[in-house]
This record gives sequence, C-alpha cells and structure tokens, in this order.
Amino acid sequence: MEKHADKYRQLAINIAYYRKKANLTQIKLAEKAGISRTHMSNIEAPNVPTVFTTTVLFDIADALSVELADLFDFNK
Repeated sequence: MEKHADKYRQLAINIAYYRKKANLTQIKLAEKAGISRTHMSNIEAPNVPTVFTTTVLFDIADALSVELADLFDFNK
C-alpha cells in the first residue's frame, strides 16, 4: 500500500469532499453504503492505510450519487 500512499490519500480526500458536498455525515454515508461508520472513518482518514473492496467503492459512489471515476479524479 505504501507504493500508492499518495493515491490512497487523494481518494480519501475526494470521498470526504463529495460526502461534505452532499451534506452527509460519515454515519449517514456509511449507512447508505452499507458499511460501518468505523470503516467509513478509516477509508476517509488520509494517513491510515485501509483495505477495502471495489464493491465498497461502488457503493460509496452510488451513495454519493457520483461516478466512480469522480472519486479517482486526482487532478483537482
């Protein structure tokens, strides 16, 4: 994971950005995505390497009403 630490950090920042833009708390987003609040918090923590599946990413994108590609737009 360290090899891609910057990418994980940016992904975490993007998820938090879209969550806040949607006026969702971590708890609400976690509920909508079908994961625990703790897991959501760990995913958003830019300095905490967290393993998660592509299914979770699809569920988060759906819960945020954004395209998965938006979460991977690291050129903002």
